[in-house]
This record gives sequence, C-alpha cells and structure tokens, in this order.
Amino acid sequence: MGNKYSRITPLFLTALLILLFLAGCIEKEAAPVVESFASCEGCHTDYAQLQKVYSPDTVVTGGGCGGEAPHYEPYDRVFMGGEGFESYKQSGHYQIGCVGCHKGTDNTADKKVAHSGDFERHPSANYQANCGTCHAEIANNFTTSIHHGTGQKRKVCIRSGLSGASDFDQLPSHQIEGYDANCATCHGTCGNCHVVRPLSGGGGLSKGHSFTKTPDMVTGCVVCHSSRGGHAYLGVAAGTQPDVHLTQSGFTCLKCHSGAELHGDGQPVDQRYAYSKLPKCDDCHTGISTANTYHTEHYDDFNCQVCHSQDYNNCGSCHIHAEGARIPAYLGFKIASNPIPTIKTGFDFTLVRRTLSAPDSWSVYGVPALSNFDEFPTYNYTSPHNILKWTTRTTVKEGQTSCSSSCHIRNENGVMVNKELYLYQGDLEDWAIGASSSITVDGKLPASWSK
Repeated sequence: MGNKYSRITPLFLTALLILLFLAGCIEKEAAPVVESFASCEGCHTDYAQLQKVYSPDTVVTGGGCGGEAPHYEPYDRVFMGGEGFESYKQSGHYQIGCVGCHKGTDNTADKKVAHSGDFERHPSANYQANCGTCHAEIANNFTTSIHHGTGQKRKVCIRSGLSGASDFDQLPSHQIEGYDANCATCHGTCGNCHVVRPLSGGGGLSKGHSFTKTPDMVTGCVVCHSSRGGHAYLGVAAGTQPDVHLTQSGFTCLKCHSGAELHGDGQPVDQRYAYSKLPKCDDCHTGISTANTYHTEHYDDFNCQVCHSQDYNNCGSCHIHAEGARIPAYLGFKIASNPIPTIKTGFDFTLVRRTLSAPDSWSVYGVPALSNFDEFPTYNYTSPHNILKWTTRTTVKEGQTSCSSSCHIRNENGVMVNKELYLYQGDLEDWAIGASSSITVDGKLPASWSK
C-alpha cells in the first residue's frame, strides 16, 4: 500500500495553486462605508461637517436691552467640543442620549432626517415633560416663577385688557409671537441658564453641551441682567463705580439670590417684589435702623437705594421689534411716591426706573394701542445693584452740616436745587400722564422744601 497522498500528481498541485491564486484576486463585495458623522454626536463633534451643512440665520440671533450681542456663527453655536464636552460625556445627562431629550432620529448622516418628526431644538422649552422627568420639584415650582416671566406676562395681559398671566394664551397670536421673539430672549427656561447662552447673549451652547449647575455670573446672569443689574453691579457705565458688595466682599449674584428664589417655590406672585424669597438688606446688615441719625430719621420712609445708589440705567417707550426705544438708554436717578405700597410697605418714597412700555409697543404685532395701558405706571419700583456707602446723597458737602443739602429740595436765588432727583408730573410725556401721575411727588413733599 503506498502513501495515500502519492496519487496527487504535480499537475494537480499546479492546478490547485492556480485556483487559490485566482480566488484571492476576485474582487470581494465592498463593505458599506459608515460616515464618521452619521449620528447626532458624530455630526456635532465634527466642525468641518457642521460648516458644510449649516443653514444661515434668517433672523437676528442676539441683542436686546443690554445692547448688541457677540455674534456666533450657526455652526459654532451647535459645535460640541473642548473641555465642556468632555465634562458632559462624564455626566448623567450624556447617558440619556441625544434623542432622549431632543427626539428626532439618530444614526443618520442626513441632517433633514435627523431633525425630522418630533425633533425639539430646545427641549427645556417643554421643561415639565423633559426636565421634570428627573427634576420634578424644580420643574413644578418653576411654572410660577418670576424667572419664567410670569410677572412680565401679567403686565402684558392686563395692559391688553385681560385679567393676568393665566390669560396669556388668549392674547392675539401675533402678540404672543412678538413676546416669544423679544421678551422670551431672556425670560426662558432651564437650558437658558444651564446649557446655552441666552439669545440676548448670542445664543448657542455655552460649554460644549455641558450642564452647568451654577451658572457663571458674567457669562450667565449678566448676559440677561445687563442694563438693569449687571452693568451697574460691575460699574460698567462711565462715571460709576462697581457695587461695594463686589469690590469689598467679592459677592456673585448667587450669594444673595438663592436657587429657591430663582427656580420659584410653586407659589404664584403678581410681580417679583411680592416674592417671599427675595433677599433684604437687613438679612445681613442687622441693626441698621438706628445705626446713625440719618437711618433713624429715614429708615421707614425710603428704601435703602434712595441714599446708597448711584445713577442707574433707564430707557423707555419701546416699539417691540421695530425701531427700539424712542427714549434711548441714559443714566438717571428718580425718587417717586412708592408705586407698590401694598407690597413694599412702610416706604413713602422709593427709587423708580423708567420702563420700556408705551401704548403702541406692540403695534408691529398687530396691536395699535394697548386698551388698558394706564393700569400700571411707566416707572417701576427699583433697587439698583450699584450700592456705595458714600454717594452724592450720603456725603456731607463742604460748608454743610448734614447730607440733607444733597437730597432735600431748596430754593437758592430762585433755582430749585436737587429738584431733578424727584419725579414730577412735568417730567412725564403726554401719553404717560394717565399712567404715572399717581406716583409723582407733586404736592407730597414737605412744604418747607420749596421755600
């Protein structure tokens, strides 16, 4: 018996090798190519791809009461990268996945398909369903919070002839559109503070989609609270100084304004000064009512800012989304009769700030004139965040024996000194007289001041 392989001839071996060689040369079917950006995360972390597929802006994306906003290109606003994105990847929010919040379709390279169906660009606009799943208490409380805009909506509704914020949905659709396009650039929801820059600051992801538990004061709070609070606190305006709480103590906004105040406590209020969680000066400054002669005399008459504020920003008569304020921003200082005596009790006179509203503010959105405009004054109670111990009103002038010379009106050779500090009916525009006459100081100041 020979070896069983002895029957394999050289010719057979040659043929076998040729067949194996040819088999290796046959082109195999190509495996499907999966683009690196064929997913939500893949696209939004690929800067070059975002530049290829972005859609140009069709509306203004920033700005407002604080002035022009920095411009961010559409692809920059949605790019996820840097340390912020790396931090986001380590968070519980990342584990939810893109479609867990934004819905739409994942695992596709087609932008239109990805953003189709029930896609939500800003999930926190529907915060109760999306954020409230995990943060139920915060979401429930936020519904009635001032940060959400309930106070502003109330004024818009009442001036429009409705009863209050709960009637907001009954406003004409164009007026609601105007509110969303303008007022809501600051009065937003969870994401506006914790994920993105507010629209008034240019919009877009602030830190690569990282969820910031404690927003940064300058890039967060001050972006919206600019002309009314932030710039005053930082001493931005010419001739002003930063607030003493910043320069001496380094306080950020959250030192005084807690999370409970910002998120709300579930109890609806008409306006922010009625909110129970607001900080008060004497929360920290105890015993100040009798700290000196001036406090003893005026503590129950004036709010603290009457003496301790600097000039602050005002503007007014705003056409919503048209030519803007017809009374441009200016630094001023006005003391008036307390416009909210049932809320801020005990003060006869307070600081007031000119407001934006005018009878025709919503004319661009189909409301020629607000039917109930005179329901609220055109000057609001205000507490500027620009406090100094020594101001032009607390400093005793040379040759004087008290600071009353810096605040009380007096007649010097026919000139009424310090009269400009107070709001008189003569300071009002014709269209504002019906709304604001009740808070002017005409006939309310000591008769001796005018002698």
